[in-house]
Amino acid sequence: MDYKRTASEVLKHVGGKENVAHFEHCSTRLRFSLKDDKKADVPKLESIEGVMAVKMTGQCQVVIGNDVIEVYDKVVDLLGPRFAGDSSEEGASAGSENGKPKDKKKWGAVFLDFLTGVFGPLVPAIAGGGVLKSMLLLFSVMGWMDSDGQTYKILFQIGDAPLYFLPLLVAVTTANKLKVNPLVALSAVGALLLPNMNAMLTEGAQLFGFDVRSIAYAYQVFPAILTVLLYAQTEKFFSRYSPKVIRVFFVPMMSLLVTVPISLLLLGPLGYTLGEGFTKLILAVFGTVGWVAVALLAAVLPFLVSVGMHKAMLPYAINALSTGGRELLYMPASLAHNLAESGACFAVALRTKDRRLRATAISAAISALFGITEPALYGVTLQNKKVLWSVMAGSLVGGAFVGIVGLQAFVAVGPGLASLSMFIAEDLPGNIVNAVLGLLISLAVSFVVALFLFKENKVEASGQASAEPASGRSAAQQEQQTFAGALQASETFKSPAVGEQIPLSEVNDEVFSTKAMGEGIAIVPSVGELYAPVDGKIEMVFGKKHAIAMSTPGGIELLFHVGIDTVRLKGKHFDPQVQAGDMIKAGDLLMKFDHEQIAAEGYDPVVLTIVTSKDKYAVDVKNLKKVGRQDTLMTVTALTT
Repeated sequence: MDYKRTASEVLKHVGGKENVAHFEHCSTRLRFSLKDDKKADVPKLESIEGVMAVKMTGQCQVVIGNDVIEVYDKVVDLLGPRFAGDSSEEGASAGSENGKPKDKKKWGAVFLDFLTGVFGPLVPAIAGGGVLKSMLLLFSVMGWMDSDGQTYKILFQIGDAPLYFLPLLVAVTTANKLKVNPLVALSAVGALLLPNMNAMLTEGAQLFGFDVRSIAYAYQVFPAILTVLLYAQTEKFFSRYSPKVIRVFFVPMMSLLVTVPISLLLLGPLGYTLGEGFTKLILAVFGTVGWVAVALLAAVLPFLVSVGMHKAMLPYAINALSTGGRELLYMPASLAHNLAESGACFAVALRTKDRRLRATAISAAISALFGITEPALYGVTLQNKKVLWSVMAGSLVGGAFVGIVGLQAFVAVGPGLASLSMFIAEDLPGNIVNAVLGLLISLAVSFVVALFLFKENKVEASGQASAEPASGRSAAQQEQQTFAGALQASETFKSPAVGEQIPLSEVNDEVFSTKAMGEGIAIVPSVGELYAPVDGKIEMVFGKKHAIAMSTPGGIELLFHVGIDTVRLKGKHFDPQVQAGDMIKAGDLLMKFDHEQIAAEGYDPVVLTIVTSKDKYAVDVKNLKKVGRQDTLMTVTALTT
């Protein structure tokens, strides 16, 4: 890679140095705070040699990977001395006025981030309960269970619990997002659900002489959000002015005393009305343009998902399902889009002659078939505009069909082959048939269109580029890569941490979860220690201390990354035990970190071990759930060349 050229192109397409308010890097990406986000040309940024992906999430994050330090240094050279040393957040004033970046126009990104933080964590619980109810309904229709039996009714209540207690779940996720006490927030919202409180409101109640509106807050979303937003302000206010000696009880007491009455009188009714109005507005649009709305939404979902805007639909979908029990727009459109992604990727896998692209396309196609589209989007669709057109065509046609037949969803989960039971309804026996037909139409149309449109041009170009010597690599590194290419033996990797292993796809960062950086291990730590999973050499300890780069004698390049976005902690809670150049053995302690304090500050402390030299190795990851230092979690085998 020509670091200087990459740096120059990146700086040009983020709007030039005059558009940069603040600049830093983490272990994989350049992070720009821009004065005007609209000046960033994301497609051109993604086309630059050395750029793996671009994320616009309040910051412009340009994913570079292993060469991030070298590119960062070249960008600093181009920005000039006022940005020198600005890799830490203390340097924010260097590129801003009055020490603050001009980010007033980024409220939309902040709002979307808030919605994602509140509603995103709800989906697994809601989906789990919803699929359980739909499976019970399927068993009843098939005659395998008696819907009047007590076993069926108890299991159905279990499935209904996440929706019934949705206000409590929302209270926790909102409190976590706002970084306030989740248990007190839970208590404030829980007061609205108390059986005795509901009985009083039903009979007619007054508070401070004002009538309290009788509302059933179970299944509701927006009253809980407004309640916790108010609670967050009262907690901060009373924490500031309360004497420390009584703060432990005084702040929660006063916060509840202020928050709950205001919620009963104002915020609860307002949130209830807001939720009803939001759903009615969406349904009014649907009622006006009918199936066209589903078709158009399905067609633009590739763009919405790629920038995270699809998550803005979650409040509507969850509220519609929790209050009306069914949803007719977002989930049906998502079914069409998900299967269109799958069909296009299968076609690419069939047409391409590039082995790596074929492997990526097959994996992405299977993921999309089961409702997970990010690997398809970032790995295949957005890399070739004709594949994108194919996905849009399949989504449009499939979306039109499910819109015309009025397909209804009954569970908030990513639609796919494994979750088709979400479309089962006792009073709509043809609904599941329509879902299957919509699935097949979307997949078939995108497959056929991609089969005719897909060209090998970009893949051939990248293949030629990879065949040339890497100008930015030393002779020793190239020799090491040659040796790695010839190596046939496998290397096994022990667990780098003690805790609970989770699939990499569940990590709350799309660069890691979509495996754009490479395959690897993710562990939610129960002990704040990082260990070497294999013998090797420490190549780099990153300046914020949260990440370490390492190579093995066989040429495998690894990245250890503790936490998500923990670069913002600026080294706090991290204590590396090694330095660049150290030769280490499997089991050696690489880092100590305070995982509890990292979590307390609002960051996900997940420990990641990524094989960043992903194009040269086949990586097999086990999933053992509870893991210790002696467990073998990963096998890496060099690919033949």
